Amino acid sequence: MSTEQRPAEYVQSLERGLKIIRTFTPRHPRMTLTEIAERTRMPRSAARRFLLTLQSLGYVRLEGRYFSLSPSVLELGYSYLSSVHPWDSANPLLEQLSETVDENVLAGVLDGTDIVCVARTSRRLVTVAVFVGGRVPAHASSMGRAILAFLPPDRLDAYFATAELTAVTDATTTDETALREELGRVRAHGWATTEHELEKGLMSVSAPVFGDGEHVAAAINVSAHGNRLDTDDVEHRIVPPLLDCARNVSLLFGARRPFAQD
Repeated sequence: MSTEQRPAEYVQSLERGLKIIRTFTPRHPRMTLTEIAERTRMPRSAARRFLLTLQSLGYVRLEGRYFSLSPSVLELGYSYLSSVHPWDSANPLLEQLSETVDENVLAGVLDGTDIVCVARTSRRLVTVAVFVGGRVPAHASSMGRAILAFLPPDRLDAYFATAELTAVTDATTTDETALREELGRVRAHGWATTEHELEKGLMSVSAPVFGDGEHVAAAINVSAHGNRLDTDDVEHRIVPPLLDCARNVSLLFGARRPFAQD
């Protein structure tokens, strides 16, 4: 958010504290003060104050020169997940789909220009590094496309006005015109698929979930690496039970006509 867009009541110190927490990733689980200051673009003195405050609150640990998040950070995400009651009811449906297709199943929602994972099954060893609370760019993921394709035109325009269509792999679609054309195909088919765009060797297929008022609320995803999925497998083995699951979850979310297609 730019300075011009910030409300008068905006608390920049809160923004910086959250930025410190979000700078820790699976690739950077432990960092020195200098590394954190560089990644957050903060002065060392400011980063140190925020880190020591987070440490005193129990959200950050310091071991020698290295800072890391503590398990208490999970409380922040649990506050959101525990308030999203429909996903509790949806879990049996996700588990049933996972058993039917013999793959892990994810559910995600659009947050800004990212997809945030809000539920997942663990039928197979993890090959796709997206866990509950994890983020992936919407434009490069089938979950993102399954949601973007059914946004109202003004919300879709707002998405493209702010999204950075950067390449995640050399197969990622980064051209807005091409992506809009692909979203049109997703609307026509009722489901989205990507191959190699989010991760090399990964094929992914997703279907939209609708909520009250028939707005798109989330997406359900099946992904696999290697030779476990191909185009024919997706269309004949994955898509039918995936669409059934998405429709049933849509009913839980209050959709009266939970179908991507007429």
